[in-house]
Amino acid sequence: MIRGRAGDGVDKMRVIQVGIGGMGNAWLSAVQRSPRVDFAGFVEISPDIARAQAQAFQLDEALIFDSLPRALEQVDADAVINVTPPQFHREVTVMALQAGLPVLQEKPLAGTLADARAIVAAADDSGVDCSVAQNYRYRPLTQTIKRVLDSGELGAVAAVAVEFYRGPHFGGFREEMAHPLIVDMSIHHFDLMRYFLEADARAIQAHSWNPPWSWFAGDASASAEIEFSNGAQVSYTGSWCSQALETSWNANWRFECERGVLLARDDRVTIQRLLRAGDGADARANEHAEPEEVPLVEMEREGQDYLLQEFYEAVTRDGATATTAQDNIRTMELVFGVVRACDSGQPVSLD
Repeated sequence: MIRGRAGDGVDKMRVIQVGIGGMGNAWLSAVQRSPRVDFAGFVEISPDIARAQAQAFQLDEALIFDSLPRALEQVDADAVINVTPPQFHREVTVMALQAGLPVLQEKPLAGTLADARAIVAAADDSGVDCSVAQNYRYRPLTQTIKRVLDSGELGAVAAVAVEFYRGPHFGGFREEMAHPLIVDMSIHHFDLMRYFLEADARAIQAHSWNPPWSWFAGDASASAEIEFSNGAQVSYTGSWCSQALETSWNANWRFECERGVLLARDDRVTIQRLLRAGDGADARANEHAEPEEVPLVEMEREGQDYLLQEFYEAVTRDGATATTAQDNIRTMELVFGVVRACDSGQPVSLD
């Protein structure tokens, strides 16, 4: 039951946000921007963060609790937004699902594949929606690439090359992870591979390393060769400790297609169509159209704003989002398949 009402008389969903520091800032802002969602309460285990965020976002400190059970006892809510570190996702999400509350949680689905599968099982058992915030799907660049590929004008995709180079200094848990790039960042790009290709990974070869200057404890650089169920081959190279000439967070993408190429570089999309294929019999070369820049799709909502609205609609209309836990487990299997290939030095099959 949706307990609140928006100013225009439309049902307003009340949520408990668990974790209000760090990435929690983005969700605090998204909810405060939304005309359809409001806060029922908050959970934050750090008193210092609770006080600072209450002041920064004008939150009612009486509604900030130190545990989810206490929040559930004290406030009426329609759903939970889980923005805790990955190792706590299972505990928080399963508790909310068992209480009958739908969950929108930050990626990754969980810190381990076993925990991710436990969340999927809890969602199946409870019949309550659990959605994962794969926000990179809902950006103008991503939607533009998807629209071109789905149009069929370039034909089937045979190969994809992805390059990602950034040098962020986060501090905190990310800098202590064994595979920070793969588990916390490349997961976005791996999820986009599935989204663009409408297929799942079936075979992986991968290698990870940590440059001497890295400020991460674990491997902050990696490369992977991934074969997908539709036959497409993807080559991925990434680093989270690059020192210069960074790519965008979306990465650079090249799609080798049957009737041309799509290139997404520096958040701009260019296509070049094949007009006529060459012929070895008469040494005729391929003939191409001129490269064409594709205008980016205009979106009413992006990222967290899109996900929050989609989640609201799923909860209020008894539907489902596109990134349910049951779908996202395939992204998690790809992520941890890459980790396993890196750690073992052996190819990994996901069949």
